[in-house]
Amino acid sequence: MNQYINKPTSAFIAASWLALIAGAAAYMIGLWNADMLLNEKGYYLILILYGLFAAVSLQKIVRDKLEGIHVTAIYFGLCWASIAICIALLTIGLWNASLQLSEKGFYIMAFLLSLFGAVAVQKNIRDLDYLRVHSQPPSMPNYSATELHSPEQDNEKN
Repeated sequence: MNQYINKPTSAFIAASWLALIAGAAAYMIGLWNADMLLNEKGYYLILILYGLFAAVSLQKIVRDKLEGIHVTAIYFGLCWASIAICIALLTIGLWNASLQLSEKGFYIMAFLLSLFGAVAVQKNIRDLDYLRVHSQPPSMPNYSATELHSPEQDNEKN
């Protein structure tokens, strides 16, 4: 693979983590304070957890494909379907919820911010790991004591 990976800037790394933490925290605080039955809260909790996993997984396989790593079509399709299913289930749940319109918008925005943050954080982690692995100096070969010899030994053989 012959590609150039730019090191993410500290500002982008911080903004990515901030987006993930702010989105997830806002969603969770909203869920904690919501006047909903426990099973409704569980539904929305599972949606964000499933959405975050699907978003990170999708980012990984898109990157794998770009780097020439084989990705099966079924897994690629499953990740896209998972993202679509999460957004559709959130939309259906909020459409039918007895929440104010501003609360519904709050959940949608916090959910989408969390997904964006998760993708950006995953990208940064992968870029930094790639750069760490590929910028290591080549390791010195390990020679056993029998392989080491002095120039005098070379002269004795001649």
